[in-house]
Amino acid sequence: MSNDIWSTTQPAGLEPPARSPLLDAKVMMVDDEPLMTELIQACLEEEGYANFVVTNDSRQAMDLLRREDPGLLLLDLMMPHVSGFELLAAIRADRKLRYTPVIVLTAATGADAKLNALQLGATDFLAKPVDASELALRVRNTLAFRQYHNRMLNYDQVTGLPNQRLFDQSISELVAQRRTVGGMVVIFSIAVPECRQLRETIDQATADELAKVLARRLDRFASNENLDSPFATSTERAPRVARLGAEHFGLVMEGVSDAEATEQLAKRVLAIVGEPVKLGLHEVGPSAWIGISVSPTDGDSVEMLRKGADLAATHARSQNTAAFKFASADLHARSYERMALGSQLRNAAQRGELRLHYQPKVNLASNRVIGAEALVRWQHPDLGLVPPTRFIALAEEMGLISSIGEWVIQRACQDAVVWGADGQGELTVAVNVSKAQFTTGNLCEVLRQAMQASGLPAHQLVIELTESMLMDDASAGLGLMRQLKDIGVTLSIDDFGTGYSSLSYLKRFPIDELKIDRSFVMDLPGGDTDVAIVRTVIDLGHRLGMTVTAEGVETRAQWECLQREGCDNYQGFLYGKAVPAEQFERVLALCRTGGGGIDDKG
Repeated sequence: MSNDIWSTTQPAGLEPPARSPLLDAKVMMVDDEPLMTELIQACLEEEGYANFVVTNDSRQAMDLLRREDPGLLLLDLMMPHVSGFELLAAIRADRKLRYTPVIVLTAATGADAKLNALQLGATDFLAKPVDASELALRVRNTLAFRQYHNRMLNYDQVTGLPNQRLFDQSISELVAQRRTVGGMVVIFSIAVPECRQLRETIDQATADELAKVLARRLDRFASNENLDSPFATSTERAPRVARLGAEHFGLVMEGVSDAEATEQLAKRVLAIVGEPVKLGLHEVGPSAWIGISVSPTDGDSVEMLRKGADLAATHARSQNTAAFKFASADLHARSYERMALGSQLRNAAQRGELRLHYQPKVNLASNRVIGAEALVRWQHPDLGLVPPTRFIALAEEMGLISSIGEWVIQRACQDAVVWGADGQGELTVAVNVSKAQFTTGNLCEVLRQAMQASGLPAHQLVIELTESMLMDDASAGLGLMRQLKDIGVTLSIDDFGTGYSSLSYLKRFPIDELKIDRSFVMDLPGGDTDVAIVRTVIDLGHRLGMTVTAEGVETRAQWECLQREGCDNYQGFLYGKAVPAEQFERVLALCRTGGGGIDDKG
């Protein structure tokens, strides 16, 4: 019954029954008998199907299939020129068509034909002559299963948003359309870290609820922004929003005029994502890092645009001051360089390319070297001496920082023992420990093995921990520090004053040394405020039974100010920069004979 008849014969106020989306599916028929295709089409039209593709020449079938991409194929087996068996084999070998459902039409009664068709990938069978009721049921069930399969294949099960597969198709379609109508296509890669944090700290269900809220917000935003698009009213409109990972969304916008308009869109997305969300007993203020790529500026291929946006999002995440970043050729070049460096860094220690440089730690009262801080360098065979700023963050990202840290500890202990054997006395050697090393739980064992292998007494080994590292989980940090103290090493807080220390925790930490960050030293003697801050840190450290070391001392005026305020030790270019182990031994020898240091520099 047509909708027109329904609307004129039903009582007022009733609506016609909803039309099943399965009836809009494209049904293709390949049969060399025109009468058969006409009968099948008539039967299906009675059921409400209206979208048909028909050929009675099997030689045309593959080209039609690739062009039309039907939701279902009804295929005769016994045909001249190209048989149904041959077409089945070609369909399952075709990357685009391999999942197309195929109902085979056959008059054959033997099992061999059916078995052969099944082996070639037939979805179902219909016997000729075709029963109309059975035909309707087989077509409906096959299309329903295809719809379910497509849903699982193309959509995120939590949010209902398209996944990466459909998103990539969307980008491709919009880029192709924009070649004709003009304007830019902009791809946003949006990372929302709270999705992962909620999963780790509360539960998966809460993280899923946040993802659903963000999906609705982004979908509403994209729909509103694309209302003026010539493609916005299409029934098969390419999806504008996708969920690409647990904490990762994609957004594509079309017809954007310029970079300034793109920036405004990015700021609005940040504001939309950042609106507080009530999740049960918890209220969350989500944050986002956005990477942006633009077609045609950053390329026209899906792979280039999406990877460019993902790379820019990663770069935005590493810059605390930036919430969004644009992709660029320079960014790509730096990424490839990092990949190459990362691959080479993986085995740098085994190849003997890592080096330790030592910066003297000097007593302010006697101006004598009392120890050294070990600083790792990478002697790259082609790039020369690579500074830590270029490879430490990379090592952390790749999970290599712990193994590099172990190498540093072992080598520093060995060098310190050599200094003692050369008559330099009991000099301390300080090593910086990364957060990964501190939290893995095996740091104490690594230290024990290094000291046992080298023979270095525990009190000569100084472990430097950053203030921010300790305060990430102060209770756990306190337990780890107590374990370190149990094995006898000295503990130092590096860069003191730059984090968010709680004094209630600081007085409980078994710390032996505070190191004043160079940012507080650089303006000395300066005004009263600078001096007051340094004086307060020195007094606090001494009252808590700690020695105090100032970092970054570069001028005699700074040195004199620190001496007046009662600071114990210092490091910095005023005495000497970090140098290789063999050169550091010469510094020690010069110090032992009364030369070197500040007195020689005037």
